Amino acid sequence: MNVAIVGASGAVGQELLRILDQRNFPVDELRLFGSQRSAGSRYSFRGREVEVELLQHGDAFRGVDIAFTSAGAGTSREFADTITKHGAVMIDNSSAFRMEADVPLVVPECNAADALVRPRGIIANPNCTTIMMVVVLQPLEQLSHIKRIHVASYQSASGAGAAAMQELQQQYREIVEEGAVRTVKKFPHQLAYNVIPQIDVFTDNGYTKEEMKMFNETRKIMHTDACCSAMCVRVSSLRSHSESVWIETERPIGVAEAQRAIAAAPGCTLVDDPSQLLYPMPLDTAGKDDVFVGRVRQDLANPCGLTFWLSGDQIRKGAALNAVQIAEYLLQQGGK
Repeated sequence: MNVAIVGASGAVGQELLRILDQRNFPVDELRLFGSQRSAGSRYSFRGREVEVELLQHGDAFRGVDIAFTSAGAGTSREFADTITKHGAVMIDNSSAFRMEADVPLVVPECNAADALVRPRGIIANPNCTTIMMVVVLQPLEQLSHIKRIHVASYQSASGAGAAAMQELQQQYREIVEEGAVRTVKKFPHQLAYNVIPQIDVFTDNGYTKEEMKMFNETRKIMHTDACCSAMCVRVSSLRSHSESVWIETERPIGVAEAQRAIAAAPGCTLVDDPSQLLYPMPLDTAGKDDVFVGRVRQDLANPCGLTFWLSGDQIRKGAALNAVQIAEYLLQQGGK
């Protein structure tokens, strides 16, 4: 396969390079593309150096089979036709096309077959918080239809990219060395020693765009009528997002039944032993592929309710790994 990565210098682009190598994805030729700022940079892949090319309109994607794009919604919209016009499948990590009716929105553990119907040659990668949640919801949906979802997210700095991670580290250094934070650029407020109950901009209904993504994307991915009410919060962990999830199902699901389903589900790891203080935490899930689940309990406020905690690496399963898994599925189905 001839593979391209657009946005190769960003956090997700760098993770894509690592995951393609770690999973032995069949790459005959690798092309890297980026902005004027990153063009000319060189990155090592399987023993050779690959130079980042300037992303521009033209025929540079001729011969490319799969293009992973992670350079922002504006870039994806501008260059989609350039990327796909010679037959490349564009697996897009931005929000540009997620809710377009003729673009599949895919989490392979939930709806892999949707990737086979892509009239525009584009497959959208969902939002990170949505990806991790639906991976866990899918095995529970098989037990009983999920009617309602409430979720509170605890999202690390990594969700805002590499520069945001660096800013959080810089803020802690400034606190130690100078007693106060001077650098606040990537977030609306200081993140160090703080939590910020806002991710993305607010919409007219009082929810942020991030929260509305969880509502809309969950319905599209799972082909469900379930409504998801979310509160998305930025916390001062460096990497890996966590979520508290409450669901209402058509029939009560027992804790042991839910735990067995989660433990057996692809992409999930159950870590749930409160007696030993075992539950998922960002420090432990960073760098891991699976979504880790614990604190599975009956919802005391709802006889058909279940609640659980999850944690997973936003840059891996929440972005790069999910995209590579889509590409792997296409290969398993006989090529792109």
